[in-house]
Amino acid sequence: MKKGFDNDKYVQMQSEHIRERIAIFGDKLYLEFGGKLYDDYHASRVLPGFAPDSKLNMLMQLKDQAEIVIVINAGDIEKNKVRGDLDITYDRDVLRLKQLFTERGLYVGSVVITQYTGQKAADLFRERLKAAGIPVYTHYVIENYPNNVPFVISEDGFGKNDYIETSRPLVVVTAPGPGSGKMATCLSQLYHENRRGIRAGYAKFETFPIWNLALSHPVNLAYEAATADLNDVNMIDPFHLEAYETTAVNYNRDVEIFPVLRSVFEAIYGECPYKSPTDMGVNMVGFCIEDDEACRDAARQEILRRYYQAIIKRAAGQDVENEIYKIELLMRNTKITVEDRSVVPAALSLAAERGMPVAAMELPDGTIVTGRTGELLGACAALLLNAIKNLAGIEDSVHLVSPEAIQPIQYLKTAYLGSRNPRLHSDEVLIALSASASSNSTALLAMKQLRRLKGCMAHASVQLSSADVKTFRKLGIDLTYEPVPEQK
Repeated sequence: MKKGFDNDKYVQMQSEHIRERIAIFGDKLYLEFGGKLYDDYHASRVLPGFAPDSKLNMLMQLKDQAEIVIVINAGDIEKNKVRGDLDITYDRDVLRLKQLFTERGLYVGSVVITQYTGQKAADLFRERLKAAGIPVYTHYVIENYPNNVPFVISEDGFGKNDYIETSRPLVVVTAPGPGSGKMATCLSQLYHENRRGIRAGYAKFETFPIWNLALSHPVNLAYEAATADLNDVNMIDPFHLEAYETTAVNYNRDVEIFPVLRSVFEAIYGECPYKSPTDMGVNMVGFCIEDDEACRDAARQEILRRYYQAIIKRAAGQDVENEIYKIELLMRNTKITVEDRSVVPAALSLAAERGMPVAAMELPDGTIVTGRTGELLGACAALLLNAIKNLAGIEDSVHLVSPEAIQPIQYLKTAYLGSRNPRLHSDEVLIALSASASSNSTALLAMKQLRRLKGCMAHASVQLSSADVKTFRKLGIDLTYEPVPEQK
């Protein structure tokens, strides 16, 4: 993928801008982090060159000033809500994030359980955190939040929430996913800090939509595709336009909530420090795009990727018709079809020609390789071997793993592990490859090419097993597939 984003410039510019915002408020700044603070794979896909941990590296520039508060919704704990990109529950992700931040030298001050109404799963999680020595606080459901401002800004509103003890001037509020209550946590703290005579400020870090790109820019449209299930809509910020006669892009939820937020600020401080929801943001991403066309191309591919995710959910029985309709509308607006994802026609045409499942991948130089289902390997497993052979300059006829080595694995699967499918999945063939590499220099050369598959696009003509999907995800391959069951 052609680079389109200057990551080093971003890390420096963003950290400097946050320092400037801290200085404006003096005592303390609560910074709400929208999206993912770590593992931001959406940003890395639509902004080629953006590292998934860029925002974390940016905070490393401020680590002496910053502490992190992780927020989780009690209802999400109760429902065992799963983070889709990692396939782990939100409560497990809280612990994962805490460990990751700590290992990087960042100070995690506490965890806040929000929207608490007595959920038993939340009680168990609280005790688990306490046993691990992690400070934990509880915030409650506030009736008619945030619209009833006089009640919200009272002893019965924010006043009944636990006050979060913090010790540093920058408090970063993050969460495993959306709907966790980050903004309410920040506002509750502003109320409590003000009662203690501490002048604290609030700012928001939201990577998308990018406020200084056009409303119709594919990168902003890709954000709409990514949040189609949330009914987020990008729009011109009318408050910013009125205040500054300058166009800025925001999204509907922030625009709709701003009059209420302004009232909350006025109730706490007597005045609002911001004239628009865009003013609240500190995002510098738009200033670090160095190749606009590369980012446009990447964003178009992301829209197609989100389309395939949606139709796979429909095939699984989920009611996602509105989500699909919205993404199809975005595809029409950007004048793209699934044919613009080069690996789609490559996989489908060969599958129709051969009458069997096929997977295709586009390599870094633009070469498209394919793999088909055979007696020994599934289509994805065959594709991986063919791709790394191509990258290593190995003849297609060369066996990286001998059939004699594969057959005992097949027997193990069917005779002992209860599998009806004897063909090796992609994870199984990689284990077989690593075993061959210990005594076969050609196999070792091929295995070393696996890192070069990161960022490559792939597509399969049939629905894939979870094993294949997870393996491609771990390799960093941008995978899509058709919602068509493989015939037995």
